[in-house]
Amino acid sequence: MACVVALAAASIVSAGAFAAEPIRIGVAVGLSGANSVVAPAVVQSSQLAVEEINAGGGILGRKVELDIADDASGAVGAQKAYDTLVFQKSVDAVISMETSAARNAALPVIARGRKPFIYTSFYEGRSCSPWMYVNGWVPDQQVAPVVDYFMNTKGAKNFFLVGNDYAFGRGMLDFTAKYIGLHGGKVIGEEFLPIDGTDWTPILSKIRAAHPDALISATAGGAPNVSLAKQLKGSGLTLPYGNLAIDEGTAKSMGDVAAGMYMSGSYLTGIDTPGNEKFMAALHRRFGNDTKTPNELSEPQYEAFWLYKAAVEKAGSTDPAKVVAALGEVSFDGPRGRVGMSRSRHTPLAMRLGQIQPDGSVKILQTFPNVDPQEQCPNLR
Repeated sequence: MACVVALAAASIVSAGAFAAEPIRIGVAVGLSGANSVVAPAVVQSSQLAVEEINAGGGILGRKVELDIADDASGAVGAQKAYDTLVFQKSVDAVISMETSAARNAALPVIARGRKPFIYTSFYEGRSCSPWMYVNGWVPDQQVAPVVDYFMNTKGAKNFFLVGNDYAFGRGMLDFTAKYIGLHGGKVIGEEFLPIDGTDWTPILSKIRAAHPDALISATAGGAPNVSLAKQLKGSGLTLPYGNLAIDEGTAKSMGDVAAGMYMSGSYLTGIDTPGNEKFMAALHRRFGNDTKTPNELSEPQYEAFWLYKAAVEKAGSTDPAKVVAALGEVSFDGPRGRVGMSRSRHTPLAMRLGQIQPDGSVKILQTFPNVDPQEQCPNLR
């Protein structure tokens, strides 16, 4: 993880003189723990956004500075990281890609500190706070493409579900099981492994004995995806496999272990848009051979800085209450297209069903435009 620390410590280049005090944005991310596989790309996209914003004059003429903290991918680490960012560093806002366990632990700290918070990770949905907006996908957007494809194309009726035993895994698979049942399928097995667990052998044995038509998993992003996929391949089990938590960067790091796996997401490097072409070119120009594969967990992080900039400029101030009010009214034209957190503090998104190829790239099979996240936070407007 030395490379991540170096990235976090890199200086931010400004464009000439800036007025007043800098705007400080905190980023809590799993530099260690389960998310450490994806954290380097998240750090890079944060740095790129800040450097671009500063090159254009900053926000309201003020330079933007980053404060990056390791949340250790879990609740205890998140409490420490957010105490540091919110109360010691006194950041103006927090923009973070985290596990659900880390987010849940962070929200009370955000509330006490009254800081605008943009959560950039896909997650299990329906987490609400007066201070939080979300620009990642939720199950209402992500599950249907995978399940429908397995039912309609693979003839799957009986499903086995596997996840990590925490908020994301439980929440995702609960939604998935209900969706499968509503559409005429059946869940014939459901098993969970602790988030820090690495031995999937007993669960794979249960899958083998159940003879499902398809397997769907929802693990913590990063390391658990790798261990499950490697052991699944080593077991010799062959069946349609949909991963609700894999990102393209992790898939590339796994080589042919992930080949054939199905995934559903809002961002893939193969998206053919001017915004994505610009984003990819900027990353490679800035980081060169050290560029980490941008993915579903890092690209929304990049967008979130621009959404925060738009909200501050609309509010005319970094005043937390004014910025939070503005966050639901602004949008940004980025790599995924136009994104705005206008729907129940969440984001309508184009979703894409893909299949991972032997080289780790993702072949896009279907695209679903403007998928509604549904009502996530009905009591917050």
